[in-house]
Amino acid sequence: MSNTRPTLLAAAAALCCATTFAQSIQTVTITGSRGATSAGVAGFGDVPLSRSPFSATVLEADALQDAGIASLGDITRLDAGLTDAYNAPGYWGQLAVRGFTLDNRFNFRRDGLPVNAETMLPTGNKAALELFKGTSGIQAGTSAPGGLVNLVVKRPTAVPLTTAAIEWTEPGTVALSADLSRSAGAFAWRLNAGVTSLDPSTRDSEGQARLLAAAGTWQLGAAGTLEAEVEVSRQRQPSTPGFSLLSDRLPDADEIDPRLNLNNQAWSLPVVFDGRTGSLRYTRELGPQLQFTAQAMQQRLQTDDRIAFPFGCSAEDDYTRYCSDGSFDLYDFRSEGERRTTTATDLALQGRHTLGGVTHQWSTGLLATRATARFGRQAYNWVGVGSLDGRTELPPDPTLTDENTHRSERSTEWRVQDVMALNERWQLWVGLRHTRLQRASVRTDGSRATDYTQGFTTPWLALSWQATPTLIAYASWGEGVESEVAPNRARYLNAGQALPALKSRQIEIGLKQRRDGLQWQVALFDIRRPVWSDILQSTGLASDSCSDDDPCTRRADGIARHRGVEAEAEWRAGALNLRGSALWLQARRQGASDPALDGLRPTNVPAHSLKLQAAWNVDRLPGLAVLGFLSREGERMVLPDNSAGTAGWTRVDLGLRYARIVDGQRWTWRLGLDNVADARAWKESPYQYGHAYLYPLAPRTWRAALNITL
Repeated sequence: MSNTRPTLLAAAAALCCATTFAQSIQTVTITGSRGATSAGVAGFGDVPLSRSPFSATVLEADALQDAGIASLGDITRLDAGLTDAYNAPGYWGQLAVRGFTLDNRFNFRRDGLPVNAETMLPTGNKAALELFKGTSGIQAGTSAPGGLVNLVVKRPTAVPLTTAAIEWTEPGTVALSADLSRSAGAFAWRLNAGVTSLDPSTRDSEGQARLLAAAGTWQLGAAGTLEAEVEVSRQRQPSTPGFSLLSDRLPDADEIDPRLNLNNQAWSLPVVFDGRTGSLRYTRELGPQLQFTAQAMQQRLQTDDRIAFPFGCSAEDDYTRYCSDGSFDLYDFRSEGERRTTTATDLALQGRHTLGGVTHQWSTGLLATRATARFGRQAYNWVGVGSLDGRTELPPDPTLTDENTHRSERSTEWRVQDVMALNERWQLWVGLRHTRLQRASVRTDGSRATDYTQGFTTPWLALSWQATPTLIAYASWGEGVESEVAPNRARYLNAGQALPALKSRQIEIGLKQRRDGLQWQVALFDIRRPVWSDILQSTGLASDSCSDDDPCTRRADGIARHRGVEAEAEWRAGALNLRGSALWLQARRQGASDPALDGLRPTNVPAHSLKLQAAWNVDRLPGLAVLGFLSREGERMVLPDNSAGTAGWTRVDLGLRYARIVDGQRWTWRLGLDNVADARAWKESPYQYGHAYLYPLAPRTWRAALNITL
């Protein structure tokens, strides 16, 4: 590990000298507000969030910079409704909203269009991240319940912009970036570029990342606008596997070095994510209250997925965890040249009209999406027994011994939405989406082919009441849908058959208010999601052990019911800004074929979560803000039978932000210390691929950044 002390002292000295230099120069105080007036991912245009009958959060770029967040996996620190689902460092992040894991293939959007998140999505050219919470059938044809994440691309600015930044994170990650925007007559452009040398606290994880993105806007007369943008990104870095139970024992987090990477064989190769995405958007005003929008986007991803992967304990015949002595089976996994392509085209018409004394703010649209995933054969070969100290050296075996699965999908979605102002206080919100879906899959050797077509309709309905000029109450009901096919294997009695589309349903009741520097909202929700299980023919019960001799049927088996209360507030009082969010969640299994499963909690879902952020602008030194972040999450279940669980944990981060105007240029320094107390805990406990994993909190980490806007 590199020596951090000289770099840290240099960063502190730079901050001190800059403060002295600028004492007599005009100052700027930045509040660090994360508020936003609307969230486009909800599909209701520019309706303010404070008046919308749903829960949504917008995380703007400045808030991410203050918290030192550079990837999607880290945004869980800023919102209680968002938690880790399987966030392996160096790999694509998985998030959960209201306890449901988002599907990286279907629950992510980019400027409102579907995007595949089975990659490292760059944030350097994103103006904001929008998080919609709740059953998402009104925004997506098929998706997991919980919500959607929308990445908002940076577009050309109204005034010239030139920004350069350098960031450092202990022990040796250094990032350089630039952001420029100019205009000439009817044309404006914006360029974002960044390069990062990755050297995180986890050992044996060095890598590189780079981003180049451009966006342009053409004003086509008084009524038309054409926008284009493209981004090219690449990240090359080894990923980090999780720890696990040691037989029946949950190891204490103090026993494990959080800097240890078990993917540290001499032959371990980095995961490589290459991404190219481009889009066009044409907008035309057809009248004073009528607008037409056409969008098209294509995303091309290529991935080399490689890891020395710890999995199970053959010595004790238990493949759900590691051995009692800390050893584990180690596999050489390689799937190179993975190609994923997503193409989406959306046509939309929106307007505002009055009919029969009722004002309608309406929109309708048609979205066509095509997604393909193409793979080669893969390696997944046992190479020996590893040890928890990470010192055992084993030989590689990159032989391509296993088949992969190609996937293809086409979907066409028609939607209509309407906000009806019934009178000065009451509004009725109605949405309907009809989806026609065709999916196919086949193994790379041509076997196990499946092909099916489905159609379904997902409605959404809400009623809002403007109780006072600043307070609204609302109630909403909506559906989401997921589609699946039974595995095309001999041990399934319904092999290769399409399963009935399973619909999730959510009821939400909420209050929102915004007045006098204080805005808050509280929502009560109840989500019911059908659960798929493999039901043994011999017992009629769910099991993971069906075989050719004892076949099973893949079918719906009860529901996962998530009920909870979610609250959020932001308060500004003079020099002090406070923001907090809290979630209390009761997530349980109900109606399962096996009564022993009823009442169990899902793995890796905390029962409560609290996230707080504070910014104090120091009056005696204008431009200086002291920042604080607190994250608190409750216990999580490690095993599906709830026989093991991790303890809750609390993490505190501190920071300074100092902004000055120097000869017309804005200089912003940031200094942060994450996990101030160097707390040791199991941050999350994902149960993936039939195996229990444990990921620790990152250790105490310093970071510093300088941003200059010319």
